Amino acid sequence: MAESAPRPSILTPATTPTTPAQKAPHIQYQATTLRNWHRKINWLNTTLVVLIPLLGLGLAARTPLTRPTLLWSIAYYFCTAFGITGGYHRLWSHRCYSARIPLRLFLAFAGAGAIQGSIRWWSANHRAHHRWTDTLKDPYSVMRGLLFSHLGWMVLSSDPKVKGRTDVSDLDADWVVAWQHRHYGKCLVVAAWLFPSLVAGLGWGDWWGGLVYAGIVRACFVQQATFCVNSLAHWIGEQPFDDRRSPRDHVLTALVTMGEGYHNFHHEFPSDYRNAIIWYQYDPTKWLIFAFSYISIPGLMGPMAYDLKTFRENEIEKGRLQQQQKALDKKRAKLDWGMPLAQLPVVGWDDFKARCAEGARLVAIAGVIHDVQTFIVDHPGGKALIAGAIGKDATALFNGGVYEHSNAAHNLLSTMRVGILRGGQEVEIWKTERSRLEKDTKGAAVVRAGEQITRVGDPIAAAVAA
Repeated sequence: MAESAPRPSILTPATTPTTPAQKAPHIQYQATTLRNWHRKINWLNTTLVVLIPLLGLGLAARTPLTRPTLLWSIAYYFCTAFGITGGYHRLWSHRCYSARIPLRLFLAFAGAGAIQGSIRWWSANHRAHHRWTDTLKDPYSVMRGLLFSHLGWMVLSSDPKVKGRTDVSDLDADWVVAWQHRHYGKCLVVAAWLFPSLVAGLGWGDWWGGLVYAGIVRACFVQQATFCVNSLAHWIGEQPFDDRRSPRDHVLTALVTMGEGYHNFHHEFPSDYRNAIIWYQYDPTKWLIFAFSYISIPGLMGPMAYDLKTFRENEIEKGRLQQQQKALDKKRAKLDWGMPLAQLPVVGWDDFKARCAEGARLVAIAGVIHDVQTFIVDHPGGKALIAGAIGKDATALFNGGVYEHSNAAHNLLSTMRVGILRGGQEVEIWKTERSRLEKDTKGAAVVRAGEQITRVGDPIAAAVAA
């Protein structure tokens, strides 16, 4: 007899497949509790940009500051700041210019001393910022708040899947970038703390002061200044080239960031080695890059910086003019330019005369009927002159027959339009308006001084305004 299959025991684990447990969402999306708050913090970045700087400020309160150390701290501040602005940013992130090996090594070393990550990491984030500005894929989007764009994005744990992806293959091909990325921890310790302490110690015996002031405190100021490009440069200032996104130009941000404050220009023309294009605007990074383009090693090596890129002046001015036009259109839209001719009713001459006979105070000028009822008493030429034109075609009178009216008079007259005379004249008026007048970006007619519809022909020489 065939043996029957064994029955499953209640003690035997079930063998039916089960669906895997759903993966918990990234800590960024989880509610903050007493148990998980520490997981919401990026402790490495927090240590480097918050805890150590706070320690340095505390040590500074107990450490005497000598004049040589102060001067060295200021000098090294500008060196490391230039490592970020001229190196990480304009050289590697945007390829605004090319640099020889000595300058690239200096910028990689100085940039490491600013304690803001490796060239590769910094540039990848910055390229994502430019590509996805003001969106969730922007690593430090100001749309998430000023504090987030300044510091929050560094100290909080963010979902890496959200950040926009960018191509950094060109950076991987640069051995200076690749070497610094592999050994960034060592580069940071040496460039940020050991080197400034060594200079102060060997130079004038102030080892500890060099570490505290030229090392820790100096790096703190460089960090906060650079972070202002992500926050203040998207918050205060003007937008002379484009207002669809948040970047702005402001001299205060430029002063803080070694010239990176002309951010609206930079986002429009990121491949330009300049941030400031007007001679009096503060951009020391631009000046230093330009200076390095004239510094070389005679007989061995050409200029340290070369192939400095600038955007075509024609395109820059086009962008500025387009933005000015948008601003003009917004201002123009708030003004009363009178009822558009195409929306006015067409009135026959007999109806026009009849309405005047009934007491309407109507005047026809250039085929357009105007109601001057409320203006008669205010007419600068007196009531008699304007009253004598009621019910008549006053085109010649208005354009020099009695007085060559001013530009302001033509503008004021346009606000009194009530109709157009029938008989072919209205067709000519519409044709003139459409062909002669330019249109703004909203499609509305741009009425320039001296081009009003009511201004027709050459004025009569016998009546010229004083």
